[in-house]
Amino acid sequence: MSLPTRLVSRLIAFALLSAFAPAVVAAPATAPKPPVARVEVVRDTLHGVVIEDPYRWLEDKNAPETRAWIDAENAYTDALLGPLPGHERVHARLEQLMKIDSQGVPFERGGRYFFSRRLASQDIPVLYLRQGLEGKDEVLVDPQTLSADHTVTVSFVDVTNDGKLMAYGTRQGGEDEVTVAFKDLDTRQDLADHLPRARYLGVSITADRRGVYYSRQTPQGSRVYYHAMGTDPAQDRMLFGEGYGLDKIIGVGLSDDGRWLRITVNYGSATDRTEVYVMDVAAGGPIVPIVNDVPAYFSGRIAGDTMYLKTNWDASNYRIFAVDLRHPARDQWKEIVPAGDAVIDDFSLSGGKLFVQCLKDVVSTVRIVDPAGKPLGTIAFPTLGSAGAMTGQWDKPEAFYTFASFHVPLTIYRYDTATGKQTVWWRAPVPIKSDQMEVKQVWYASKDGTKIPMFLVCRKGLKLDGSNPTLLTGYGGFSVSETPGFSARAALWVESGGVYALPNLRGGGEFGEAWHKAGMLDKKQNVFDDFVAAGEWLIANKYTRADRLCISGGSNGGLLVGAAFTQRPDLFRAVVCSVPLLDMLRYQNFLVARFWVPEYGSAEDADQFKFIRAYSPYQNVKPGTPYPAVLFVSGDSDTRVDPLHARKMCARVQASTGSDRPVLLQYDTKAGHSGGKPIPKQIDDLTQELMFLSWQLGVTLAPGGPAGAKAALPAESRRQ
Repeated sequence: MSLPTRLVSRLIAFALLSAFAPAVVAAPATAPKPPVARVEVVRDTLHGVVIEDPYRWLEDKNAPETRAWIDAENAYTDALLGPLPGHERVHARLEQLMKIDSQGVPFERGGRYFFSRRLASQDIPVLYLRQGLEGKDEVLVDPQTLSADHTVTVSFVDVTNDGKLMAYGTRQGGEDEVTVAFKDLDTRQDLADHLPRARYLGVSITADRRGVYYSRQTPQGSRVYYHAMGTDPAQDRMLFGEGYGLDKIIGVGLSDDGRWLRITVNYGSATDRTEVYVMDVAAGGPIVPIVNDVPAYFSGRIAGDTMYLKTNWDASNYRIFAVDLRHPARDQWKEIVPAGDAVIDDFSLSGGKLFVQCLKDVVSTVRIVDPAGKPLGTIAFPTLGSAGAMTGQWDKPEAFYTFASFHVPLTIYRYDTATGKQTVWWRAPVPIKSDQMEVKQVWYASKDGTKIPMFLVCRKGLKLDGSNPTLLTGYGGFSVSETPGFSARAALWVESGGVYALPNLRGGGEFGEAWHKAGMLDKKQNVFDDFVAAGEWLIANKYTRADRLCISGGSNGGLLVGAAFTQRPDLFRAVVCSVPLLDMLRYQNFLVARFWVPEYGSAEDADQFKFIRAYSPYQNVKPGTPYPAVLFVSGDSDTRVDPLHARKMCARVQASTGSDRPVLLQYDTKAGHSGGKPIPKQIDDLTQELMFLSWQLGVTLAPGGPAGAKAALPAESRRQ
């Protein structure tokens, strides 16, 4: 009964550059000087090598000196970007594009449909219920009443199969931690029960609504608990996890019928070790291993008494097994979807069928198979793009999914699993002219000769004269696939004459586990080489030139652009580095970063120290190097990637750069890694980023956009 989720979901920023024209790049002669961070060198000896850290003191975000430095940096950023002409025009255009209706993918429980929605007049999403397909929409939880500044957000956590009891989470700012509350959906009243603020890894209400199974992070590591409704959560009984350390991630979820409890143990971010267990809740246990001794990744979903397991066990592109939970011996497993030339990215269970989402050359297809693996057809899409977020239940004849592409705004479809009929449930009312955009996929050679695909989005008829402002972005890690999807940033950059480039770097999952492994641990440099090669290809093929090329990335993508500009400062004019990892010799010591050691390695290991030190951006800042302009973006409420990375790196690059290009910090005291900003704050921050990029690329942000854009397109919502 746990709500289906998909890993690939990431913060989308926006940009606007309309009718590019030359602009003055240099800061005014009266521009203020950057704050001077005190240097206090701390020396560590790692494996016989002395490592100097001049800004260790900035790791303490609560120290008065650190707070004063943050305030000074924010003031410096505002002083440089605030006076630039065009703020009002850009802000107004962003309001047109961002203050629109938005909606989450619905799911059905007990004849009731649940979804989130944010109206154009609202700052944050609200939780809704619709009684039946033709029913009236009703507000369940409005987070705008929970905080004056609208930084508290809410989300669905679980809804019972009969649609009578809901668990929902409240989140402060962009924290990963949530507090879980429960609402009786017949009376619409909140219950006294709650689960305290924590990082939860699955919350499932039992079919009889008398209890809750959940997994949460504790100081000792992930643990699975049972909470009896009406009791003190401090007395909750621990069921699983004893002996597992901080580097393990334990997830939990109930099957739709409530009979089977699934427990999954991931070895941090590793894709080469997973343990899967089940417990027959109706029988009261015991907890039985399905697989805990195979060096491979497993992800399971349950329908009836069958668990379907996606795995890369002897299958780099993944395959799917069917396991009878009453007879789970491995020699009884049945391979129903074998590995092929397309990567199995995800799968869902609806209407007695499996919907298998595949990637072939980074383009989505959805294959439909029966429980034995017999092919039943595919879902056709209108253009190159990405399908995702499929929701449904095994015994219900419908599923919902999303489709989007660079030039196609997000559309939610309802799929009738009996007839194969698709109808639009909702379409984002984004005011763009898709027919003026061109999407193409090119392949280029990386440093070692490996062919890398890259999506390019530009205006039709673009002249390849080397002068086009180009935004290059990427991720390249954790087996995350960067597929074609709608981004207002990309769409607006393109409608204004720019080029948006997204390469599929090694480290991602676009070509299976082999592609991922080629960009992790001691192969991480391949990711940076792939990214640099993308920039070089864009220049060599006359799309742009170095002083018109900017890069951006967030989280692991922040590490990407941090490594790119420290290794090739001559190649890029401007950098936006958001919620980044940058001090890779110490990253594992903070927040949840221990989970990522399987991906990056750890400087605590002598062999891994060598390759990490070679690329770690913070340690590779060289005094006197003419670095590009950089805008670091982070915030206090990031409880995933510690904002100390952005603070220390900003101070070090400011003190070291040999150019007159600005190095800035945009630091939000309430925002975090998981978003949480109300729309007005998002617009303000994005305006700052856009002004920074336009200033540094030497272009003017002109008013307007596509003809007729001032009148937003109506949202399309059909009730079947």
